[in-house]
Amino acid sequence: MLTTRQSANRSPWGVVVAAAALLFAGYSAMASADDIKVVLSGDQEIPPATTTASGTGIFSVAPDKTVRGRVTIAGMTPIFAHIHEAPAGKTGPIVLPLVQTADNTWSVPEGAKLTDAQYESYKAGNLYYNVHSAAYRGGEVRGQIKP
Repeated sequence: MLTTRQSANRSPWGVVVAAAALLFAGYSAMASADDIKVVLSGDQEIPPATTTASGTGIFSVAPDKTVRGRVTIAGMTPIFAHIHEAPAGKTGPIVLPLVQTADNTWSVPEGAKLTDAQYESYKAGNLYYNVHSAAYRGGEVRGQIKP
């Protein structure tokens, strides 16, 4: 009698099923239906940055106000990234510093939570991703987080 592992090794379908399961598991860990998609660009900065850099992000808040999210940047070398609190067109204080988790990916630290006031700002659309570079110390790309 063959074990499941031996069957998978002998059947091309076993390999396909295993690969599909890994792909789905990886995708599930990356994004969920509750994630807010965020587009970052230089024209959202205050003042606008003349750059070809861009970014994409995801952001979500659990019922206990735990935050999960990340941004991936292209066309620039980020030196640091944050989530700030302010409406579009304004600048504001840092709410959460992000940590670099890959060359051009910055993520919310594990277990980060919003305060009650920050959560209200989030619901009002007053949080944003901001990614800084050596050329644009105040921020090269920005993306408003709109629930």
